[in-house]
Amino acid sequence: MSKIKFTDTYFSKYDAYFMYPTFSASVKALEGKEITIKGYFLDVVAKENIYMLSKGPMASCYFCGQGGPETAIELEFINKQNFKTDNVVSITGTLKLNKNNVEHFNYILTNCKGILNK
Repeated sequence: MSKIKFTDTYFSKYDAYFMYPTFSASVKALEGKEITIKGYFLDVVAKENIYMLSKGPMASCYFCGQGGPETAIELEFINKQNFKTDNVVSITGTLKLNKNNVEHFNYILTNCKGILNK
């Protein structure tokens, strides 16, 4: 998932520059496929079912300045989850690559289900 390059690109809708991704061929080959990935569960906005999987725990996640957007994946679960922030989990879902919608992550897992790792 780290095989991605970014260029600052202007989005007129927001009158701002955002990091525009260019996915490698190996990452593109995973699009639409079911994958399983292990990481730290982050409960971003539980009331709105906004969750992410991060390479690092909350204190060192992408939003806290540690790593780039390639270290986080947006999660869309089939059913409500009972994971807590910083639980180490394995999540299985269908990978969706996102280049243009800056309101969502570059990586999105849809139809997710997960297990808590012990």
